[in-house]
Amino acid sequence: MSVPLVRLTGSFPLAASARLDRSSVLKAYARWAPVYDFTFGAIAAFGRKAAVNAINSRKGALLEVGVGTGITLPTYGPQLRITGIDLSPEMLDKARDKVRKHCLSNVDGIYEMDASAMEFDDGKFDTVVAMYVMTVVPDPEKVMQELERVCAPGGEVMIVNHFAQDHGVRGSVEKWMTPFSRLLGWHPDFVIETITGITDLELIEARPMHPMGLFTMLRFKKPTEKAA
Repeated sequence: MSVPLVRLTGSFPLAASARLDRSSVLKAYARWAPVYDFTFGAIAAFGRKAAVNAINSRKGALLEVGVGTGITLPTYGPQLRITGIDLSPEMLDKARDKVRKHCLSNVDGIYEMDASAMEFDDGKFDTVVAMYVMTVVPDPEKVMQELERVCAPGGEVMIVNHFAQDHGVRGSVEKWMTPFSRLLGWHPDFVIETITGITDLELIEARPMHPMGLFTMLRFKKPTEKAA
């Protein structure tokens, strides 16, 4: 049974003047790479832990899209065969260091790859996860379609992300931050409707995450057969 989403009132289309491009994302994460684990990595720990706990109840091939510095890699269960991709060479260097440091024999590969045009066969992975990714890619709709494509029938796609509000102090701050998207390397004005309803995936869980519900974990199931 799918989980109904609480629809946001109003609309915050991504501002054209603040849209991200590949160059701005790469520059932002080259700056973030040396300190990511100790800054944003700490803030995002609750959502990361919830996603990893859900993933560790599963088995088979796992794709982590936006693997970044590899902060989650040592926390996955040994029953999983892990592949990670990211666009940032600086972040990937740190991920590969973690694989070596922790002797992670269940990591099959860490690749520099565009999440909107993945070089994997259809249905290759039993579980696909994208944590804190959808707000940092130039084309989130295309990325969502790719997550569905590489997920096996009957598999799960999990997303942990910040989604914008259109009211209150947080909503005002997000709107104020939007013109600085390129400098920040992410979209403060990203609404949940950007990625829901554009694929055949069934939403089975939507759970707010700490701190203060700033992030949300979404779990989708891919049908075993494509709807007619």
